[in-house]
Amino acid sequence: MFLPRQYKRLKRGPQVILPKDIGMIIAYTGIGKNSVCIDAGTGSGWLAVALARVSKRVISYEVREEFIKIAKRNIVIENLDNIEIKQADVSLGIDEVDADLVTLDMPNSEKVVEHAFKALRGGGYVCGYLPHIEQLRLFSEEMGRAGFCELDAYEVIARDIQVKSNGTRPSTKGVWHTGYLAFGRKPLVEGR
Repeated sequence: MFLPRQYKRLKRGPQVILPKDIGMIIAYTGIGKNSVCIDAGTGSGWLAVALARVSKRVISYEVREEFIKIAKRNIVIENLDNIEIKQADVSLGIDEVDADLVTLDMPNSEKVVEHAFKALRGGGYVCGYLPHIEQLRLFSEEMGRAGFCELDAYEVIARDIQVKSNGTRPSTKGVWHTGYLAFGRKPLVEGR
């Protein structure tokens, strides 16, 4: 499994979102240096760190103290000062408003879609990282009910290629399926 050099120095506790999926999230949503991102389900903090590298500010919600400790170590390793981690249950609500992106990587994330809608500015995106196809369906249905438009879902497959003097071919090792990404966009004007 390919990991860019900067990820190899990060600590890992709970399952992480890998660079292939992180890249899709950043590219699809178009976040940049003026973007505010909310990340729910901090885990080891890999996604929060990646978002902080390219955006103005990241607020990350996590309920488990042991995960927060790992994520904070990764923030220090990366020397980032634009990430705030909140120990809070995001299913009870999101404090922020006018965010450009809300990512949900947590069990029962479909139950947080309505909170995400309220936290986003018009034109902002929600992204669910979902390990099972059944969760993808529930999440997508909930996005539709909440009022999101431009609903899309993807699975990002990346294969290592073995390049050798006697022949080049795809590797038979590695992680192909990691999760499904579901995206929705809050309409610029509600109801459209």
